[in-house]
Amino acid sequence: MSSDEHSIRVEGLGKRYEIYAQPADRLKQMILPRVQRAVHRPARAYFNEFWALRDVNFDVKRGETVGIVGRNGSGKSTLLQMICGTLTPTQGSVSIRGRVAALLELGAGFNPEFTGKENVRLSGLLYGLSDEELRERYQAILDFAEIGDFIDQPVKTYSSGMYVRLAFAVAINVSPEILVVDEALSVGDEAFQRKCFARIDAIRDAGAAVLFVSHSAGTVVELCDRAILLDRGEMLAQGTPKFVVSRYHKLLYSRADKVQEIRESIRYESLLQGTAFDAGEGTNDGVVQTVRADTTDGGRAGAVQPNIDAVAYFDEGMVPSSTVRYESRGAIISRARVETLDGRRVNVLSPGREYVYTYEAQFDRPAVGVRLGMMIKTVSGLELGGAATAPDGARGAIVASGQGMRVRFKFRAALASGAYFVNAGVTALEQEGETYLDRIIDALMFRVLQDTERMATGTIDFQVANPELDIKAVA
Repeated sequence: MSSDEHSIRVEGLGKRYEIYAQPADRLKQMILPRVQRAVHRPARAYFNEFWALRDVNFDVKRGETVGIVGRNGSGKSTLLQMICGTLTPTQGSVSIRGRVAALLELGAGFNPEFTGKENVRLSGLLYGLSDEELRERYQAILDFAEIGDFIDQPVKTYSSGMYVRLAFAVAINVSPEILVVDEALSVGDEAFQRKCFARIDAIRDAGAAVLFVSHSAGTVVELCDRAILLDRGEMLAQGTPKFVVSRYHKLLYSRADKVQEIRESIRYESLLQGTAFDAGEGTNDGVVQTVRADTTDGGRAGAVQPNIDAVAYFDEGMVPSSTVRYESRGAIISRARVETLDGRRVNVLSPGREYVYTYEAQFDRPAVGVRLGMMIKTVSGLELGGAATAPDGARGAIVASGQGMRVRFKFRAALASGAYFVNAGVTALEQEGETYLDRIIDALMFRVLQDTERMATGTIDFQVANPELDIKAVA
């Protein structure tokens, strides 16, 4: 990598702490070594060394998201503090190119006696924003935080959720070239979390580097381009998130007497693996997959679906705050909703049942090769799957100006309990190829209820049959 490509460069970084057995030893360390050197005797140390971090080297490019994983006490927070400049390294160097926004301890700089508005200004100045920049971004900060008139109240009156939402809103709106996130994405409800993830994606797509620390291995795999494994202050491995997370889990769940052996194994595997990505990793834009709507059976042959789902219901307050709409180029999407098979609108779904995701598209110009698609995603933005109408032979593949279309995607809620988000998109064939005429990211959200009898693990239920156990006596 050339020197002008990186946003963060860490070289030989280390942090040493001096551990004193008793307070008097600290005073001895300040005085006696100088006396000993003055009389030409070897200076004695009255402390034990503890290296929280030692000889760490890595780069983060512009537009790259790098995840950091490791057990508690591995040095993750120490590393981030040195990168952010709040902690001085004992050895090595950190090179930073651009403005840094750090989501470490949200609201750590807030004054509880100040109002939310006053704390926005205080935090903005700490991030290096001018008064003019703060005025320009103030409304965006309020809109993102969603705390309403409480902005004029002292933050000591805020709930913990309101407190961190405002702090996150300030940090995320400073237009950073480098974003450092340390376990700060669990604030608020699912809709607000999705908005946070979407904003981080937008910051990264604008060219910022993102350094992301999390104990959630799945989130690291979903969000990051590359990952780093720290353990006992040492960088054991770096590479693809899949590679690093699997080694992290191997270390995390190892027996105490096997830890050193596993550490050596990971170090050797990382040396062989390098930073090349695993074959086959990547994502697709499901809106342009060619599959017919209204033909899915959820993978369960012969499944019986009742006409009326008595469990599912509609929650008016469940509205995504992360919705992004593309500029229309000849079509307008409207009335996106999830329904039961008998047409009742719902957004809280019973697990394992079939539902219909439907929306309408109105065209204000002729279009050919029209396709309508959908994609279901997790709170963090991981694309789970979707579908699109096929252009050949599909009714309405050629439309005239003023015509409308309605699409119905039948799907089974074979998902773990939690919140999910759905896209909607309309494409057509033009000279440059298939082009979006309209698209809505996070057009709606729905929740899948808890299934106390659910046997499946993970996010998607693959309808694995009840496992057979064959118990035999050991010879």
